Amino acid sequence: MDSYITYHDEIPDVETYFELRSSVDWSVFCGEQSEKALNNSYYCVVAKDGDSTVAMGRVVGDGMYCDIVDVMVKPQYQGKKIGSTIINKLVERIDEGTPEGGKASIQLIAASGKEGFYVKQGFTILPNEDSGPALRKLIYK
Repeated sequence: MDSYITYHDEIPDVETYFELRSSVDWSVFCGEQSEKALNNSYYCVVAKDGDSTVAMGRVVGDGMYCDIVDVMVKPQYQGKKIGSTIINKLVERIDEGTPEGGKASIQLIAASGKEGFYVKQGFTILPNEDSGPALRKLIYK
């Protein structure tokens, strides 16, 4: 019997967040930093199989500039359109929060090799005719 995935507007606890990061071979941040970051999410969507969180994505930002981050789907659940559904729900939340006459800019940094997934969701690879390349700076302590 196939699982039935449900989607929830909620912030996962730090342990669940770390479990998801580990499942996709991403490093974890320190607990204090992670808890603060999760609690400061603009929007967050989790996907559950029963009571088990199997995927998530979140938005950080101020309503004009929004970054989609932490889009993670446990490997055994990949390929089932869960990631696409999470992206669509996050974009819908941003759209709903954008007032008439307003504009929201949604950015993300795709994991290596995942750019095509985001292009299918309507994102544009940079640089392009309107924008230069995306840049970032990391701080390690």
